[in-house]
Amino acid sequence: MLCCMPGVAFVPALLVSWSSAAFIISYVIAVLAGHVEPLVPYISDTGTKPPESGIFGFMINISALLGVITMYIRYLLIEKQNESSHFVTSSCNIFSLCIGLMGCIGMGIVATFQELSVPSVHDIGALVAFGSGVVYITLQSIISYKSCPQWNTYFVCHIRMAISVISCIAFIPMIVFASQISMTKIDWTPGEK
Repeated sequence: MLCCMPGVAFVPALLVSWSSAAFIISYVIAVLAGHVEPLVPYISDTGTKPPESGIFGFMINISALLGVITMYIRYLLIEKQNESSHFVTSSCNIFSLCIGLMGCIGMGIVATFQELSVPSVHDIGALVAFGSGVVYITLQSIISYKSCPQWNTYFVCHIRMAISVISCIAFIPMIVFASQISMTKIDWTPGEK
């Protein structure tokens, strides 16, 4: 199986490196062009105006593809481990993969439809990406616990679950605050709501 080949271990590292580069490069270009303030802008703000919007869209779409590949490799790995251990049902593994793929589709939507051009589509894509991401991380944490101690250590499981809990906690205020604002422009001036 592809997942058991030692050569695929670079894919998750490539996903993290490429995604980080996408955010950093578009941020630097947006700041240098004067399109955003340097102090903690929304990620989407750094990919709204040209030229950074093209770079942001291209790189995030590649990140979504790398995410799909990474999740599929994880799916295959769990299936292979499950052949001998039977620690999770195949339907749970498939469900987790489908949720993860939905998150990657959401990323593609966010990358394709800029924040100010088509805000409702962009926001739906962000909600799908972040919501599916939180559910995927949580499902993978549960699957990791079920595979202990043969395929995972409890330390790794605890770290994964801590990331899941932090993600869940961060998702709630994101929804609350995002629903309170209606963004029509990036630049804010004192006196505006």
